[in-house]
Amino acid sequence: MERRKRKLALGVAAIVAIGLIWTFRPFAVVPAGYRGVMTMFGRPSPTVYAEGIHWRTPIAESLNLVNVSTLKSEVDGEAASRDLQSVQMRVALNYHANSESAVAIFRDLGNEPEIRIVAPAIQESMKAVVARYTAEELITKRADVSAGIVTQLRNRMLRHGLAVDEFSLINFRFSRSFDDAIEAKTTAEQLKLKADRDLERVRVEAEQRLTMAQAEAASLRAQKEQITPELLKLREVENQREAIKRWNGVLPQYSGQAAVPFLQIR
Repeated sequence: MERRKRKLALGVAAIVAIGLIWTFRPFAVVPAGYRGVMTMFGRPSPTVYAEGIHWRTPIAESLNLVNVSTLKSEVDGEAASRDLQSVQMRVALNYHANSESAVAIFRDLGNEPEIRIVAPAIQESMKAVVARYTAEELITKRADVSAGIVTQLRNRMLRHGLAVDEFSLINFRFSRSFDDAIEAKTTAEQLKLKADRDLERVRVEAEQRLTMAQAEAASLRAQKEQITPELLKLREVENQREAIKRWNGVLPQYSGQAAVPFLQIR
């Protein structure tokens, strides 16, 4: 009986101890992708706690987690171009909090960098950069626009312990009137290009016809210069010889007074 009572007492003590440990939790865990900030009665410690298990004073101390993994933020914004065209933009930003700045992010930003810094910084950077370009330049110089926004974002976010990983301009949208004007300009340029091509084709064909006519005229002049009285006499003799070769020896027959058309020799 005594042994059973001891075992029962030890079991109860173990259960009570486990319950107390679970209730007061004298340890805390920082998972992967996070950093810990320990607070004592709400006051943050300057130490940044890495991933793993850390001991704390029950009730007095609390371990708070700050996300330092890469986060994504997609923001829709509206800005005005240099020529006062309204531009609606959608951008995507990948960023992360610097590990060494975890305490400042927890203390100064309330552990809400997305709401307090990132989204406003994207809006302000878009407006500042878009205002440097005309609406047409925003399309043709998209890479420059993106690089300008990234530079603005880095400068704004670095002051708060945030780093830019990737930035993308997902889409530009302009007013309907601007889209119609761009379409009309594109159509006019295509028509002009077609007219230029047709004009060039007509010019080339005219030059070809002129070249052919000049060649034919030169050929005729050369032939004319080669025709002499001696050549004509030679051609006449050649024709007569050809006619004799073809004659079959039969004289042509005629009806009338003379049977054979020979002149009378006196």
